[in-house]
Amino acid sequence: MYVLGIEAATPVAAVAVVDGEKLLAERMVHNQRTHSVNLLPMIKAVLEDAEVKYNVLSGIAVSAGPGSFTGLRIGMATAKTLAQVWGLPVVGVSTLEALAHPLTGQKGLICPILNARKNEVYAAIYRTTDGRLELLDGPMAVEPGELARNLKQRKTPVTILGDGVPVYGRFFQAELGTQLFLAPGSARWPRGAAVAELGYRRLRDGGGVDPLALLPQYIRPPEAEVKWMQKIKR
Repeated sequence: MYVLGIEAATPVAAVAVVDGEKLLAERMVHNQRTHSVNLLPMIKAVLEDAEVKYNVLSGIAVSAGPGSFTGLRIGMATAKTLAQVWGLPVVGVSTLEALAHPLTGQKGLICPILNARKNEVYAAIYRTTDGRLELLDGPMAVEPGELARNLKQRKTPVTILGDGVPVYGRFFQAELGTQLFLAPGSARWPRGAAVAELGYRRLRDGGGVDPLALLPQYIRPPEAEVKWMQKIKR
């Protein structure tokens, strides 16, 4: 089962093609160009690298959030448009789960964090159970102090990863001490391969949906929506 994975919910644009749980090709860029410029050429290239035609794909997986509102819209629109044109089911994958997925099997807790601005992080808490990630808490938009208290009371080693680490890593080190492990910089961004592999599992189990039915996981409303609601309440 060939699946195309698309990640655009963070500053990184990443795409991959898997055959089941076998990675065939992957590309990732972190540059100043917008995802709307990067994604389509990357998708074309990764299909060529994998030597896979679009008409043999079984579905498309896309990072569904939380993350950048603009990036989410671009990634979701790209995945949904291609799925509709190619007649494929599409599946949304949590950006936080995609971040945590490569650490499956690690002892203790796994806590991906994304910088949500406004002194908040997007976060979730996982552990490995029977070889798969188990979601214990989240996804949530939370102040770092509240998340640190949540993790501290669990009294279990925890690995933190994601683009929130450069911003809040020292804070969590001070709060959690030897309970905390920081994943390396190479684990800072969600990979297209993780999105594709998780998407494959959902599609295999019948989790694909019509492109028009797929919605992003914002967690908190976009700033434009907040301002509009404030305006109409006046």
